Parts: sequence; C-alpha cells; structure tokens
Amino acid sequence: MIDQRVSKLARLIVDYCVEIKSGDEVVINAGIEAIPLVREIVRYVVERKGYPLFINLNDETISEVFYKYAPREVLEHVSVLEKELLNRISVSISILSPSHTKALNTIDPEKIRLRSRARLELTKIFMERSARKELRWVVAPYPTKALAQEAGMSYLDYVDFVFHATYTDIDDPVSKWREIARNQQVIANFLNKVSELKYEGPGIDLYLRVDGRKWINDDGKYNMPGGEVFSAPIEDSVEGWVVFDYPAIWRGVEVEGVKLVFKKGVVIEAHATRGEEFLRKMLETDEGSKRLGEIAFGLNKNITRFTREILFDEKLGGTIHMALGAAYPETGGKNISAIHWDMIKDMKKHKVYADGDLIYENGEFIKEVI
Repeated sequence: MIDQRVSKLARLIVDYCVEIKSGDEVVINAGIEAIPLVREIVRYVVERKGYPLFINLNDETISEVFYKYAPREVLEHVSVLEKELLNRISVSISILSPSHTKALNTIDPEKIRLRSRARLELTKIFMERSARKELRWVVAPYPTKALAQEAGMSYLDYVDFVFHATYTDIDDPVSKWREIARNQQVIANFLNKVSELKYEGPGIDLYLRVDGRKWINDDGKYNMPGGEVFSAPIEDSVEGWVVFDYPAIWRGVEVEGVKLVFKKGVVIEAHATRGEEFLRKMLETDEGSKRLGEIAFGLNKNITRFTREILFDEKLGGTIHMALGAAYPETGGKNISAIHWDMIKDMKKHKVYADGDLIYENGEFIKEVI
C-alpha cells in the first residue's frame, strides 16, 4: 500500500504547483527511485485530462558515463529535438530523487563547464517561457537513501523531514500552501517598494540596489517546498563581500568556505577553504557567471537543518541566499548565464537595512514589515 503522504505530494504537485488542465502536455523527469511518486502524478494528470507526453526516468551512473567518455563535440551538442520539446510543452515536472549524489565528483570541471555553456540556449528558452507564463514547472523532492545520507539523517527520519517540509504530513497541504502564499506576499509587497539593501554582520558587508526589480513570492508553485522571496540586484550595483556559512554545491561538487568580493557587480576575488579550483572554473563559465542573478530570504520554518540539497537549504528559515549566474526574467534581472549557483548564509546574528531603515534582524523580518 502506498504511503498516503506520497499520494498527497503528487496531488499537491498536480493541483497546486502546476495546476494541470485539460489538454496540457506534460514532461516528467525523475530518478528511478521515484517511480511510486511518478505513478501517482501520472494518475492525477490523466484524471484531469492532461497528457504525459514524455516520462524520463534517469540514473546518475548514466550521467557519469556521459561526462566521462563524451568528447568536446558531444559535450557542446544540443539537440534540435530537445529545443523543440522545450518550446512546445505546457508543463515540466522534475522530481529530485538521486540514487547517488556524487556521480560527477571526479569529472573534469572543464567538461561540466563546457556542457553548461552549451545548454545556455535551453536555459534561456526555459526561463523566458516561464516568465511569459507559457510554461508551468515545478521541482519537487522524493526521499531517497542517497539524499538521507547526504543530509546525515537516517532514511526514515529523512522521509519524515521531506513530507514535513512540504506540509504533506497534514490533512490539507493545498490550503496550507495558500496560507503561506498570502503571508509571504506581504513581505514581497514591502520589498517591492525598496531601492537599496545593506547586509551587515559576521561574514558579510554587502550593498546592492533593487530599484525597479520585482520580488517574487516562492509559494511552492515552482519549487516544492517553497518558502522564500527572491529578486535580482541591479547588475552593476553589488559592492562589498560575503562569506557563505554552508557548503556551496554545484552538480554534486561541494565547495566550502566560499568568500566572494564584488566591485561594480563583478566578482573580483573568489576564495574557498575547499574546492577553490572548481569555484574559479565555474566563475569562468561565461560573463554572467561572475555576477549575482538572484538574492533571496529563506522563510520556511518547517526546514530547520542544512541537508546539502539546495531545494530545501535555500528555504531555511533565518537565512539568505545569493546565486551566481542567470537571473529569473520575471524579476526584471538582466544577467544571462549558463549557471545559477545558489549559496547560503545564516543570518541569525545579522541585520539588513532597506533604504537606511532596519527591516530584518536575527533571522526575522521585523514586525513593521510583516
């Protein structure tokens, strides 16, 4: 008998996150361990007269073989069929469900960089169609033993963690996410009136401008779990430095103790206590990889620990995160890059000022904001 929380997560994805309608053509990407969730998703999609156009079940060892043996011309190849599919589908559902989280750890970073750069056109199509509301999409989790190990948790505890973070351990998760959406929109509305932000505290002294940019309420429509508000800085406005408290992970490669120094929006110094060579290589991906494409506040109170999975970690209550690389067009951000690498900082001993006024302290927005 299927865990009813799996069925609730499938229904939440179909009815709330992407709101499947009659005639929708749907692509589902998932790891092989997520088949129980995929079955339930397909069930709800077809019940709502949607069409599961393409179901891609993958395994990390296949990706490892690809990167290990692919020559440059293969790494740089992007299929016309893939572009056509991305230009035409109505809905994309991606289930985070790896059976191995370190598959690319020994792959030459140059190969990963080449592949990321080659797929920039696909990233641009995806983001632009999303911004125009032509493509509805979501990334959602399925608990696997590999993710549990990465988080340093027992498997059963991790299963509970995933369903708690998504609120699928309660009777009506859809209603709960609608409530969260309303509360977070208050914060987004406030930030939409702000021109500049200043972050101060241990490990950060950073200034940036956001005038004219839009703050987006991540209420679980695109990421499940949701639980953040995010925007994009004015590209040349970022000044100062930041040290990220948690490991920054890109394609399974872990970089610790990242310190970035910005001048006129560009990273002019980059250091790490572990993985510095990889960090520098990714900064060379393209011109946009040296700038911030996203700034955000983590707000999900049901996520209380770092798990080494960005889908959860960027929503950690009491944190901020910043992403090197591509901006989401709906924020008004103009930075273009083949990467979007989120890095997280704990803010429980810090302050954030907006236009000179204190708005955030010790990991919480002050009462005047909320």
